[in-house]
Amino acid sequence: MAKEKKFITCDGNTAAAHVSYMFTEVAAIYPITPSSPMAEHVDDWAAKGRKNLFGQTVTVQEMESEAGAAGALHGSLQAGALTSTYTASQGLLLMIPNMYKIAGELLPCVFNVSARTLASHALSIFGDHQDVMACRQTGFAMFCSGSVQEVMDLSAVPHLSTLESKVPFINFFDGFRTSHEYHKIEEMDMEDIRPLVNKEWIEDFRNRALSPERPVTRGTAENPETFFTHREASNSYYDAIPQIVEKHLEEISKITGREYHLFNYYGAKDAENIIVLMGSATEPAREAIDFLVKQGKKVGMVAVHLYRPFSVDAIRKAIPATVKRIAVLDRTKEPGAEGEPLYLDVKSALYDDERKPLIVGGRYGLGSNDTTPAHIVAVFKNLELPEPKNHFTIGIVDDVTFTSLPQEIEIPMGGEGLYEAKFYGLGSDGTVGANKNSVQIIGNNTDKYCQAYFSYDSKKSGGFTCSHLRFGDEPIHSSYLVNTPNFVACHVQAYLHMYDVIRGLRPNGTFLLNTIFEGEELINFLPTRVKTYFAKNNIKVYYINAGKIGQEIGLGNRTNTILQSAFFRITGVIPVELAVEQMKKFIVKSYGNKGEDIINMNYAAVDRGGEYKELIVDPSWANLPADEQQVDDAPDFIKEMVRPINAQSGNLLKVSDFVKFGTVDGTWQTGTSAYEKRGVEAFVPIWNVDNCIQCNKCAFVCPHASIRPFVLDDNEKAGFYGATQDVIAPKTLKGMHFRIQISVLDCLGCGNCADVCPGKRGEKALKMIPFNFDTPEMVEESKNWDYMVKNVKSKQDLVDIKQNPKNSQFAQPLFEFSGACSGCGETPYVKLITQLFGDREMISNATGCSSIYSASIPSTPYTTNAAGHGPAFDNSLFEDFCEFGLGMAMGNKKMRARIADLLTQAKEDTNATEAYKAAADKWIAGKDDADTSKEAAAELKPLIAAAAEAGCEINKELKTLDHYLVKRSQWIIGGDGASYDIGYGGLDHVLASGEDVNILVLDTEVYSNTGGQSSKATPVGAIAQFAASGKRISKKDLGLMQATYGYVYVAQIAMGADQTQTLKAIREAEAYPGPSLIIAYAPCINHGIKGMDPDGKGKRSMGRSMHEEELAVQCGYWHLWRYDPRLADEGKNPFQLDSKEPKWDEFRNYIMGEVRFASLAKAFPKEAEELYVATQESAMKRYKTYVRKSKEDWSE
Repeated sequence: MAKEKKFITCDGNTAAAHVSYMFTEVAAIYPITPSSPMAEHVDDWAAKGRKNLFGQTVTVQEMESEAGAAGALHGSLQAGALTSTYTASQGLLLMIPNMYKIAGELLPCVFNVSARTLASHALSIFGDHQDVMACRQTGFAMFCSGSVQEVMDLSAVPHLSTLESKVPFINFFDGFRTSHEYHKIEEMDMEDIRPLVNKEWIEDFRNRALSPERPVTRGTAENPETFFTHREASNSYYDAIPQIVEKHLEEISKITGREYHLFNYYGAKDAENIIVLMGSATEPAREAIDFLVKQGKKVGMVAVHLYRPFSVDAIRKAIPATVKRIAVLDRTKEPGAEGEPLYLDVKSALYDDERKPLIVGGRYGLGSNDTTPAHIVAVFKNLELPEPKNHFTIGIVDDVTFTSLPQEIEIPMGGEGLYEAKFYGLGSDGTVGANKNSVQIIGNNTDKYCQAYFSYDSKKSGGFTCSHLRFGDEPIHSSYLVNTPNFVACHVQAYLHMYDVIRGLRPNGTFLLNTIFEGEELINFLPTRVKTYFAKNNIKVYYINAGKIGQEIGLGNRTNTILQSAFFRITGVIPVELAVEQMKKFIVKSYGNKGEDIINMNYAAVDRGGEYKELIVDPSWANLPADEQQVDDAPDFIKEMVRPINAQSGNLLKVSDFVKFGTVDGTWQTGTSAYEKRGVEAFVPIWNVDNCIQCNKCAFVCPHASIRPFVLDDNEKAGFYGATQDVIAPKTLKGMHFRIQISVLDCLGCGNCADVCPGKRGEKALKMIPFNFDTPEMVEESKNWDYMVKNVKSKQDLVDIKQNPKNSQFAQPLFEFSGACSGCGETPYVKLITQLFGDREMISNATGCSSIYSASIPSTPYTTNAAGHGPAFDNSLFEDFCEFGLGMAMGNKKMRARIADLLTQAKEDTNATEAYKAAADKWIAGKDDADTSKEAAAELKPLIAAAAEAGCEINKELKTLDHYLVKRSQWIIGGDGASYDIGYGGLDHVLASGEDVNILVLDTEVYSNTGGQSSKATPVGAIAQFAASGKRISKKDLGLMQATYGYVYVAQIAMGADQTQTLKAIREAEAYPGPSLIIAYAPCINHGIKGMDPDGKGKRSMGRSMHEEELAVQCGYWHLWRYDPRLADEGKNPFQLDSKEPKWDEFRNYIMGEVRFASLAKAFPKEAEELYVATQESAMKRYKTYVRKSKEDWSE
């Protein structure tokens, strides 16, 4: 009796981890997108007691970096434990030095890689083969899978082959396109794998382990007379690999019923034109080949599985005897090479082949650029030309070097009966999660095959998301975005005016809109082009007010379950009763740890998903005149580059567009975020002038700089008709007019401003109300904002902006409208620094949340003041942000020393005026003081320019250097992952250098950007990725460690707890003429804030993230202190404890109000209490240490 097939719905990372777990005893890991989920699965399964092939759970060790993970893996292998790792991109590159060693020592292991782009002109977290191609020379064998099913089927092959051959393997598949694509696939059973594992291979590996009982020496140094000869001794091991891999592929083929070889051929048996490629693009290539073969074309494809060693015999056998022309497609770019790697390999392999085929090569899919069947058709059409283009590109328009092939029209090629759907959502609104559930509901409860893929912009929660779902009766090979949907759901009504959400919607298709409008209001809200499309294509249109329903049942703006229910009811892809039953099962699975009330609210959401209505499409809409194009004064760069990318149409830009605007090297203009005006918030603050006391607290805490105080003089007030107050203080602004103004189209509606507002007589000056831009009030507020930013000049020069928090907010924020999450705890610190020092600020930023929300094109929130000055920002890598910043400081220091030398020479010139000499002397004497250097620079610049104009060669050079005259404020910004872990060595070294740099650590206590993995900043007891059963060791005291140098300024701050201390610390750090370190507590969505205040009245959330900081300090979870070395010089204690005695009785309530702690009690109740006690004890111990430090006597 045949074994019953078991189907599951999962993504590629899950499939790879499922098989890897079987063969792994130790996993040495470090988080990196898109590979982290593999390690997270392994950690989670181990915590739950899952057994591997050897009857054990896997031991998971998170390291401080990928280089550390590779070192740990190497050591674990030498100790005799089968060890794996999971990595990608720059992380894989950090492992390369160890990879040479591992391969040279013939240590069997598998590196599982979700292949990803390498950072070059810009960072990209998305997929291509640049990282794995950088490893092809290491001595690792390289094995590739092209789909989620192939990952499940074939991941055992590298594990089996490495054990038999002793050669280590990279098991790779395409990042995101395969790693994050959900598919209904057949699961590989460990018991089917077990018979394939030869115990002798394991025994041989164990016998080679280092042991004092049978000692040997490895890792030797070798001299010229033997090294070369010795290196060649391993050749036979590599020669054996193709045969070994082919054997294991045959074994897997028998188990699965799917045929696999080193090179798999697909297409016409008598094909004359074929393509060669590997990875996920082999799937759309199948569809294109099927399409062309039906037309009588003799075409085919060779899909590569074993890339290294590259078997010449095997590829020759795979290619049809009739072949005449071959196009080789590489998902990588190697500038300056004669061609990309796979192309060169194929050319070499067929160099003396008797068929003598014409071979051309092309590039595709860099950075997850979508590759569709239409692109593959273009490749075959190129092969039909008398002289096919070589070194071509597909999927883009290169109108500069003309590499691109003509683009073909996208038509559905997925086969009959394939149903396609798209869902447009807002990051963190639950749309993606609901669609992951939907595809599993359909896949696990019907005979249908299914697929899901999710695309995002670069913003954090609150950004654009699009879910691409497919369902069909046959296996789905459409590994590309849905371009021709049958169904479209738009969960954010504003998107109708921002994006082309109906692009490709098929005739007779269905459209669902989540909107607050109905009837005539809804018709008026719909853009004309949308109404016309509906009418011309016979679209069924439905709408639902999911936001209102969510409010009524207590879910707030979490509308995902309501809209998921509506989708199932409208489309009927599965019986409604079954859909409802399964949705409720997933609710229990997803929210079971969050309490009965959350489950019941989501049950209600499912039940009320049927409250949609149909909008009758008026046939006359087909003839409506087009809307007039809106014209504004935005720069060409905004109109031609920024807006198309923001509208999700960046794929329509041409290469010449990037050349035209000078962005070839990755340079991007600043201040582009001000032109986005997304208006995606659910609630927005409104200002009540009568209740305002002009404290400016609202602006101080705003994560997005979307609420600000403006001071108007009489002339500016004359043109403004909104409410204002007379300025109360400071004296220098007396007689002017004060207004708090909100940018309603830039606000994300977190509510922190309203929460911190003290108001008057118990009545707040700010109140959160539902946001609807089309109301007269919101239209007026938008106009008011435009008036303020265009017509009201900053008055910051009239006040001391460093004196107190209130005054600081009269300074223009030079960091505005970032892509950070609503309520972000990090950005208020970043914004404040730009208000204080932004006009002379240099920034080296670690990769992470802060780099993504600070510099993801097309959105650049760093901006300029009226003089055109502002922060200069750059991101190098994750691990070197401190060294990068030190390099900036050293380069600046050298250039300023050059200026001092040149000015000294220029003063001696007989033509130098007395004014010139005086200004030069003033600058040389005060160049290291910010204010003095500003004054001197203002005097010197025109004098230098005049002397240069007169022909002085020295001043001509000085004129090229005059932007160095003002003392720069060097800031180095990173998160706790960068600062405590991967970049700690650099941080320590840079601080130890004594140079005048400022390091800001944005401490969320997890790796926020990669999904909340544990770092050495994570406190004991917290659950995080890679700490699935709660972290067992205490948080590293980074600040106190660095204070031991004695000459480093260190501060630990929390803005929500003490605004004055925060301002003072930042001001002191920047003024200190040496290295400084500021550690800033930043609540994060990864914390899962959901508890109540100690009094049981106030509800905690990211909308009160400032209050969360306040609670953290009050209960002793976080402590405020400063260490100023200058005080020691005065005989005073440099350590100042700014926290009050904590209310320790509130500590437990605080941590239990965050899911990262509270969920431990549900998942691991036995260990939870012990860890909670350890968490508080650790905090108390730290506080006592600070108290002792604060009482030290430094008088002697």
